[in-house]
Amino acid sequence: MKTDIASIYRHAWAFARLCPLLFLIPVLVEFAQHIVEWQAGMYDGIAGAKAAEADPLRMQFGFAKTLALLLPGYWFARFILFGGDAARARRIEWPAIGLWLVLFAIHGLEQWWTLFGPPLTGLIGLTGETARWTGYALVAGGSILGVYLTAWSSAWAAGNAAIGPIRSIGIMAGSFWWTIALMIVGVLPLMIVHYTLSYAAIVAPAALDWPLLIVDAVAVGFLALTMTGASTVAAQHAARRKQVDLVGAPNDLSPLKIFS
Repeated sequence: MKTDIASIYRHAWAFARLCPLLFLIPVLVEFAQHIVEWQAGMYDGIAGAKAAEADPLRMQFGFAKTLALLLPGYWFARFILFGGDAARARRIEWPAIGLWLVLFAIHGLEQWWTLFGPPLTGLIGLTGETARWTGYALVAGGSILGVYLTAWSSAWAAGNAAIGPIRSIGIMAGSFWWTIALMIVGVLPLMIVHYTLSYAAIVAPAALDWPLLIVDAVAVGFLALTMTGASTVAAQHAARRKQVDLVGAPNDLSPLKIFS
């Protein structure tokens, strides 16, 4: 476990150093959102933060940030899977980019629906406590399913169409709690840093706002990497256990194959 945890952060630091422009994608979008938040008065104190929380432009930049967090995932997953080979990771290759864009579109739609779409429970006619607990169950079910699909997302970033969602479930079976642990350790520390810096900028003297927000934007850049890194390293662990090569299988793009 310690080796896998170290691998997440070691690769994140190396990627930021070797591929700085790709690393900066979420950093710059996060910084742009901070500018919008500052103009809306979010960092004028607790009252300003509450007033600016539902600002429409802030929400739009929030959606852009969720996409920006996903974008480096294509290159960073490849960086890990190809043993830290930055030149190979940076390539826009077919079918890898096409496969990954399918996943990007799915995740992007999911994020849009979360921010702007109607609750699924309402669409099926549920209300009150039933709707609330059904919503919790849907979130939990989606999170559990996401764990079992990590081999799929990692393999497709490498261009391996032979591992689809069904095969991914088989690969990840038996590695559920290992994956959960890596995701917690890979994401939670930087999430704490992110929210701490954001809150500090709200309550701190105005002179400290931008230094705190700049550091926060950089922390979000690393968070984007460790989110992908945790799932990719977990998929590598599961694949080793099942003696599966995430990158070496043939690239069969027939519809019946890529989703199997």
